Parts: sequence; C-alpha cells; structure tokens
Amino acid sequence: MPAASPSTVFNPATSAGPHPTLTIYNTLSKKKEPFETVEQGKVGIYLCGPTVYGKAHIGHMVGPVLFDTIKRYLTFSGYDVQWVVNITDVDDKLIKAANEQGITMAEVADLNIQDYNDNLAALGVTEIDDFPKATECMGDIVDFIESLVKEGVAYESQGDVYFDVAKDADYGKLSNRTVEGMQGDGGGAADRKRSAADFALWKSAKAGEPSWDSPWGKGRPGWHIECSAMSKKLLGETFDIHGGGLDLVFPHHENEIAQSESCHHKPMVKYWAHNGLLRKDAAAGKIGGKAEREEGAAADDAGGKMSRSKGAGGLADLIAKQGGERIRFFLLRTHYRSTVLFSEDAIEEAAVGLETFYRLFKRFTRITKADFYALTPPTSRGASTIALGDDPTLNAAEACRDKFIAAMDDDFNTGGAIAELFELARITNKYCEDHKLEESADPADVASLELLMTTIKELANILGLFRVPPAKVGGGDELLAKVMGVVIDLRADARKAKNFAVADAIRDGLKPAGLTIEDRPSGAEWTGGGDGATEAVMQMLIELRATARNSKDFATADALRDKLAAIGVTIEDRAGGTEWSAK
Repeated sequence: MPAASPSTVFNPATSAGPHPTLTIYNTLSKKKEPFETVEQGKVGIYLCGPTVYGKAHIGHMVGPVLFDTIKRYLTFSGYDVQWVVNITDVDDKLIKAANEQGITMAEVADLNIQDYNDNLAALGVTEIDDFPKATECMGDIVDFIESLVKEGVAYESQGDVYFDVAKDADYGKLSNRTVEGMQGDGGGAADRKRSAADFALWKSAKAGEPSWDSPWGKGRPGWHIECSAMSKKLLGETFDIHGGGLDLVFPHHENEIAQSESCHHKPMVKYWAHNGLLRKDAAAGKIGGKAEREEGAAADDAGGKMSRSKGAGGLADLIAKQGGERIRFFLLRTHYRSTVLFSEDAIEEAAVGLETFYRLFKRFTRITKADFYALTPPTSRGASTIALGDDPTLNAAEACRDKFIAAMDDDFNTGGAIAELFELARITNKYCEDHKLEESADPADVASLELLMTTIKELANILGLFRVPPAKVGGGDELLAKVMGVVIDLRADARKAKNFAVADAIRDGLKPAGLTIEDRPSGAEWTGGGDGATEAVMQMLIELRATARNSKDFATADALRDKLAAIGVTIEDRAGGTEWSAK
C-alpha cells in the first residue's frame, strides 16, 4: 500500500470519501477495507466490556489497550472519535457472587468496576468516553425488545422473550454458521423456545433475584440485547467500528447483528474489528474462558480454558510486579488480530526493550538538562516537528515517522509501528555518539536532538507509551538500589585491580535479572529491575563470593561481605547453603 505522506494529509472533516491510505480488516467481509465513516469526520466505536462479577484479569485489558491506541491514532489522523465500553452489571454470576458474599448485586458490581477502572488507569487507558451500565439502560432495553416483538422477529413465552432466528434470513453471516448447524441453550428454556437456536432477550424473574418491570412481567435482560440497546442509545442505529475478542464473534456479535438489523433494517456496523485472544501458552485455551457469560457457546479452543473460576485474575498484583507500561507495551508488540502468548517471562522480555528508551531519555536529560516527559509534540499527522532538508539524520527520522504512520494506516499495525520507534531510538543514539554530545554539545546539535526526541514523544503518545515516567515496580526498590551500589563498587574495584574475571562475572550475572550497568563520564549507572531482581542480584553476589573464596581471592570475598554489611545486608553460611537477610 502507498506510504502515508504528511505533506498530502487527508482531512476527515473536510475531505469526502474513504481515507486514501487507512484500511481496516472487517470480520464480516474477511478482508481489509478502505476506512470511510458513517458521518464525515466522526467515528463511533463500541467495545464490549466486562461482566463485573469478579476481579479483572489480563485478558480483560487486551481490547481496551488496543482500542485506546486505535482511538489515539484516529484522533491524531483528524477524526472526532466517541468510544463506548459497556459494563454488564446484571447476570447470573453477579447474583451468585452477591449471595456468596452476603452483599447486594450492585455492591458486587461497584467493587469490581472500581478494580477494572484502576487497572485501566495503570495501563494508560484514558480515552474511553462512555461507560454505560446495563442496569442504567433498562428503559432502552425494554423499548428495543418491544420493537422486535412488533416487527414479528421476537416472541413471548411464559414470561420470557426470545429472538426467532428463523425470521432473520441473514442470521449467521458474521460467523459463517447456518441455523441448522447451531445448538441453543438446553435446560429449562428449551421447552419455551420455537427453535433450539433462538436466544433470550428477556428472562422472567426468579424468586429473590433482582428484576425490572416490563410488558411481559418482571425480569431482566439477556446478554446480547444489552449491547444492541446501549450502542443505539449512544452511537446511533449504524456506527463505524464494533470491537471485541474473537471469542465474541459467535454467538454474541452474531446475535447483536440479528437484533439491531431486524429492528432498524439497516447495517448495525460498518467494520467489525476482532482482536486475537490472549493465551497462557501455546497449548492452553485463552485467558478468561470463552465469552465468560455464554453458557451455550461451542468450545472452539483446543486446550483447556483459563477463566476466572479456574485461576485467571490477579491483574492488580501483576501490575504491582511489572508496572502498567510494561504490560501495555507487551500487548502492543504484536498485531491486534494475532494471538498473544502470555507469560511473565514474555513481559520481562518486553521490559528489556523498554529499557532502550528509558536509557535514551536519561541520556537526553544529561545532555540538555531537560525532561523528555515535558516535551510537547504535535498532535496531528500533518504537523511534523521535522522539516526535510540537508540533515541526513533528520531526514532518516522523518522517514521513520512516515513508516510509523504507514504501519498504523495498515489495519492499525502496532507491531510495525513499534519497530519504527526502535529504529528512531537507534538513529537518535547514533546521533548522540557521532556528535559526542555527552562531551561537548553544540547548540545546533542539541536543537536537532530535541527535534528527534520530540518525534519519539509524538509517536509514543499515539501508542499510549512514555506519557509519564515509569512507576517503580517489583517491590524492594530501595534495597535493590543499595545492593546495586555495592555491585557497581565491586565492579569498579575489580576493573581497577585488573581482576576482569570478577568484572565479567558481575556483568554476566546481571543479565538474567534484566539489569545493566553503563559507564558515563559522570560515573556508572544501572537500569532495569522488576519482580525478583533483588533476589537475583543477591544470588549472583553469593555465587561470586563462593567463587572468590574457592580461588583464594579473599580480598574480593571480604570486600563483598563488608560492603553488604554496610547497607544492612548480612550473608550467613549454613549447612544447607548460604543465606542472606536485610535489616
């Protein structure tokens, strides 16, 4: 596809027709399509949100992180974007949780909504405009169901209301399934339905459960109707992008289409955008289970599911260990339609990549005395900081910017965009080294450096990265800092004494902990860390001490012990091995 050019920018507010370079993959058509909005210059996005019966797990963050980035990019491209994420706060599992905890369903929902929002904030998801709750939209839901009954595509049965899939000739078009090949819910509902494939729009009340008034008696809505009603209320009868995980294609999104298009007689959505699932490893099912509410969903996953009831969760703990930016970066490294294999080792690997940028930001501060995070970049694709000219470095940086935009234009390819961000960091580091900016900085060279760093900030903002300095993660940061001070001293002593075996052992021992030491004119500095870093460094020092004693290098062994004692860390040799403790 042609590369985007900042000099020939499409203005969505004034330019008619599809965007000349921006494409999006549509699950309905099974191909990439030119991006053209329902209303000129405006984009409506609806993303299916959580059912808030328990704490959030990392699978709940995949869609929000991706669509937060998509909204940022569309805004950068000149569109006025409204993004809606619904909250399902009435459900069998919520009722069960309330009964088990001895609190109301609303209290269960409120606790878990707060947890969900806290996790979104930690991952930098800040662009959501509307958070409608099902319980706050009951009037809209009942009205929608009434319209379907009047259209003759829904029917009442013993206080329940069902959608009659036989009345929808297009049913199955999103998932490529036929009505004949589908199986609906069994159990007590089977004898109240005309067909096994029919699905509930309204469920009659059970004793002791929350319920709302309706023309069919007290009850509560089915899952699928909630999204049709809330998207219509906030985005209209037809809107631009509907997002969600691949596990929602059937039955949830298929049923949304049936409801909305049978009611309005027009397309519900222009583009169905489904993200790949997060899997714990190559063999297991996706994290979070199939669509967690859908009792009758067919099991497509080859491995066992990891739902909240089977151990997924603990996202707040994961964020405390790893930090939100690491997790966001990890999720954005691959294309949104790809499967993401999750492990903490994979997040640690992503953290190593982030250190490339953190070190560059520190270098920028050393050279300019300025704060990278305080830079103010352009906020639109037509307003590049860099003007093409005779400077090959600035021209190369502008080429990176164009390639970044081209990647994002190509179905929001965040993995390709991140590759250009790394290339821009490489170009910037090389510029610092070639011009010896840390030794003596010419004002013109510093000005060029600021242009390069501002471009990095501009593109990182689109990805939601490097907006604020990274939070300390992993716990024990104060102790880690002290221990790393000892490591730097030991390394300096070893190099001064030409004891390169010790110096090399320190360098190699830090790598598994994700730590590096860099020598600067002002002295050595260390970067990295995370969960388990302090323990890993201490084990490295214990091994170093044992090696020194075995080789009769008692000076190194004693210096190590004494320096650790000075910061309150004690090493003790016991029958079962050497142990350490800190005051």
